[in-house]
Amino acid sequence: MSATDVYRAPALSPEGATVERHWRDLAARRRLYTIGGLVFLFLALSGSLWFANETNAGKFFDRLPYVADFFTELKPRDWFDPVRALFDLPSPYDDGSLKFDYPEGRVYLTQSIYIPEYFHRMIETLNIALFSTLVGSTFGFLLCFLAAGNITASRWLRFATRRFLEIVRAFPEIVIAGFFLAIFSLGPIPAILAVSIHTVGALGKMFFEVVENADMKPEEGLRAVGANWVERVWFGIVPQVLPNFMSYFLLRFEINVRASTILGAVGAGGIGESLRLSIGRGHEAKTIAIVFLLLCTIVAVDQFSAWLRHRLVGRQAFAYGRGE
Repeated sequence: MSATDVYRAPALSPEGATVERHWRDLAARRRLYTIGGLVFLFLALSGSLWFANETNAGKFFDRLPYVADFFTELKPRDWFDPVRALFDLPSPYDDGSLKFDYPEGRVYLTQSIYIPEYFHRMIETLNIALFSTLVGSTFGFLLCFLAAGNITASRWLRFATRRFLEIVRAFPEIVIAGFFLAIFSLGPIPAILAVSIHTVGALGKMFFEVVENADMKPEEGLRAVGANWVERVWFGIVPQVLPNFMSYFLLRFEINVRASTILGAVGAGGIGESLRLSIGRGHEAKTIAIVFLLLCTIVAVDQFSAWLRHRLVGRQAFAYGRGE
């Protein structure tokens, strides 16, 4: 073949031409959907910004250049002051105001041994999250078998259980907490109730999906030897699904730590309440100390939970898509 010859692709068969035409139609439709989605996103964002500006009396765009002012105003007098605030150490700038009264928050265990205030509040937040996760997982565990199609034969019972789980997880924790705050007033009780109720719905759904994917051969063997429903579930299903249940429990505990912090900011106790007060009062060192403690705690909880989930479920369950 000479250099001047031009390569000509062989003509497509009728079936090949049909496939190519169909592919071009799909590509054109995908481009149309992409452009339409970008236009819709632009219109939605523009509308949201316009609404924000109107509801702020036209000051939204005027105030945008001052967004960074909040962070610049957080600068303490010296960078060791947040450490004093974190560990309740006396401040050289103490002028009798609430801004520098760090030792006043100490929680004394003995006359000389104390827990710093923010560590105590962080422990309270972790207690709210842990207790709520335990309560929610217990009820979710009991209800998940009633919602599983391979375990419960009654369609009406499955329907009622699944709708109940949907209802209790439909409302965010902060909405449920607002309802209980009106009944029980300020404190950790509304937070515990709100997080527990939402956890029942969230874990119940995750649990029954795990149950529906369980191997039914052990259950069939137990049924063949005359085991009742509870025995078939306890000995045939629970041993299979328990590692995944524990993995979801730990994952939900991570989520509930964050939820408990947010609920504290609306008066439900814990470290969130301290953060709200320090920001509202303009206490720079206290705010930095609380944010640092929150960051370290959440990272530590996430890492410990991930490590424990790997131990329970096995690393092979997390290796999909990573070439391991």
